[in-house]
Amino acid sequence: MTPKTVRESQSQLSELALPNDSNALGNLLGGKLMHLMDIAGSLAASRHCRAVVVTASFDHMNFLAPVHIGQLVVLYSSVNRAFRTSMEVGVKAFVEDLRTGERKHVSSAYLTFVALDENRKPIPAPPIVPETEEEKRRYEQAGERRAYRLEKLATGR
Repeated sequence: MTPKTVRESQSQLSELALPNDSNALGNLLGGKLMHLMDIAGSLAASRHCRAVVVTASFDHMNFLAPVHIGQLVVLYSSVNRAFRTSMEVGVKAFVEDLRTGERKHVSSAYLTFVALDENRKPIPAPPIVPETEEEKRRYEQAGERRAYRLEKLATGR
């Protein structure tokens, strides 16, 4: 299987925060932001393996700042590391005020996706080749996070 670069998986998703996705305070619902992060992550994973992917896990997520209705949510995603059939994808979300152009980081998360064939069976994910120092760091840390996730699954905690 031909290895791919992180660059080949990089994706960007933008969506306007609209009133039907707001909470009682007029901010974007946290669940809607999680939904957008899931979509952004799946774009990167699908680009990497050129297959349908499903979400296997969604790591811890903090909401660092609110997204107000009328603001633009901009999400960046890329594959950090590919394992046998799974891939860890990093997603970083920003909010942009369309009037001022000001951008603010609102959340980040790591998601795990599994590629599936036409029979909905897991298929191998191509190896990933990190090129930059940051990509190499994220690649190594993805291995550590995976070990932690697998340990939690095994112990049921």
